Amino acid sequence: MRIYVPATLAELDTRQALAPRLVHAVTSALRAALPDEDEEGLEFAAQLLAADDSLERLEGSPAPRRRVVVAADVPEAVVEAVDDPHAPSVVRLTTPVAWEDVACAHVDEPAAADDVAAALAGDEAAAERLADRDLLWYDVSEFDELAAGRLR
Repeated sequence: MRIYVPATLAELDTRQALAPRLVHAVTSALRAALPDEDEEGLEFAAQLLAADDSLERLEGSPAPRRRVVVAADVPEAVVEAVDDPHAPSVVRLTTPVAWEDVACAHVDEPAAADDVAAALAGDEAAAERLADRDLLWYDVSEFDELAAGRLR
């Protein structure tokens, strides 16, 4: 099962397994909420919802102000259903995610940092601009340089 893990750049730097948390996936509830979407559209919706949760993870964190979503493939047995009508893609990850299970990360471009900071401060217009931004794709081999700020 492909999951989308809300994270921060600091978590990419640790190279430790990603801790259990609420994550996003294509669930039956998401399929019911978006009946006209194909599989790719459903995956994208789950990723976007994870990006919203990534923003929340940045609150009070010293991590750079960029949303991060880590895509990983895990057995269905390590996720539990969560009944949340406002987030139909949310599931609970019950075990850590090892780096060998990670496929890639989707990360805000550096230019989004001001909007991320403003959105965290409650600026609704900044939050709307973030919703319109695409996240950039990074291979696992790029994580160290990305987290260190050497990769844009």
